[in-house]
Amino acid sequence: MTDERNFRSSYYEKVGCRGVEEKKSLEILMKEKPWDRVKLKQFCLRFTVPAAYRNLVWKVLLDIIPVYPDSHQFVTEQRTEQYNDLLYAAEMLERVEMTAPRSEVLLAMWLLELEERKPPVFPETNYSSADTFIPIANTLLQLYDNEVDVYWLSKGLSEIVRTMQKDIVKLKEAFHNMLQKEDGELYNHLVEIKALDLIPLTKWFNCCFAGVLDDSSLTKIWDKVCSGAPKILSFVAVMVVMTLRRNILRATNAEQVLKCVAEIPEQCEEVVANKAIDLWQYYAQPQNEQLKK
Repeated sequence: MTDERNFRSSYYEKVGCRGVEEKKSLEILMKEKPWDRVKLKQFCLRFTVPAAYRNLVWKVLLDIIPVYPDSHQFVTEQRTEQYNDLLYAAEMLERVEMTAPRSEVLLAMWLLELEERKPPVFPETNYSSADTFIPIANTLLQLYDNEVDVYWLSKGLSEIVRTMQKDIVKLKEAFHNMLQKEDGELYNHLVEIKALDLIPLTKWFNCCFAGVLDDSSLTKIWDKVCSGAPKILSFVAVMVVMTLRRNILRATNAEQVLKCVAEIPEQCEEVVANKAIDLWQYYAQPQNEQLKK
């Protein structure tokens, strides 16, 4: 990648033009009746969703509310009733203490739903519903005050991760291939000190980097995940490692590398997100790269 590729978009973003134009484009899409889900996904894959509209857009993309704006209020009321029923059931069945952290209460509610559906298990990827749902819910609780929205959004993102389990190996392969292509020296160093296969890729992918990157950086990544492009998570992993390359190249063993990637400097987190999106859009989006469902 070169700076030239992103100079124009970066310039527009700095002077404030890019955000204004993106907001106008999204508002035009939102005036359609019904909303065109394909166009909405295309917008989210290409741009960052304005914060003022993100909650609403995500709920449509995740099928929490329909594409018909006139039905939003009614369906939201139904979702609230469902939420209250699940909360009551979790309490009555003593699945969780109501004094527990809210993310744990919300997890208990989702597990009740999963029990009814009897979804498949994924022993080969060490998948844990809690390790996915709780970090995602904790992040969303920081972003939104409406706990009903937090529950349904947490559930929607967690369902994407469940569906993604069959492609975890592909995500890891994409990480290896892209890192080797973008920074061969770093890749070879990780291989030499036997650290490459110990990078916590499965953990990162299964929580969509919740608790790894800060909230404002995550939302940009989750715009793409909600739009059906979880492969971007591989590119985020690549940029985490590349952003920390100086310290990783100093490491002489896998333990030092693991410590390094567990302590991403705060000032680097937004850089990781922005560069990951740039890298993903350059390589993957022109081919409409998405994991097959």
